Amino acid sequence: MPNTNASFAAFTRSDALKEQLKCLEQLSSQDHGNVDQKGVLAFDAKTQSVLARLYGEGHQHLDLYKYATLGEAEALVNLPESAQEPLATDSAKTGLQQRRQALLAMLTEMETLEAQESNVLTGEDREDPPSI
Repeated sequence: MPNTNASFAAFTRSDALKEQLKCLEQLSSQDHGNVDQKGVLAFDAKTQSVLARLYGEGHQHLDLYKYATLGEAEALVNLPESAQEPLATDSAKTGLQQRRQALLAMLTEMETLEAQESNVLTGEDREDPPSI
């Protein structure tokens, strides 16, 4: 989307999901042996807040994310088994992987919707000329 005002940069809904994915990557790469549980809890609260703002309180994506926090989302994310990461040996690492998969699925869907919206909003004006 071109910027019409140089002091304004468009922030899309998918940017919010990308930001959460960056935070998750930082969280999961901090210490490979131990997962910072306080950091994970803070991340989960922020992510659920972002998802509620993007989709609404009762949306299925919020439920999907809650299942991912429990490490039980593998059946809800529609990825072929070959595309899924191998299961981690501990449940904390599995939970982080499932959070990532859930957020990636939501990001893919959001980017598709934003592309469709952009096409509709910049589409050709098809209104007929006024009749005389």
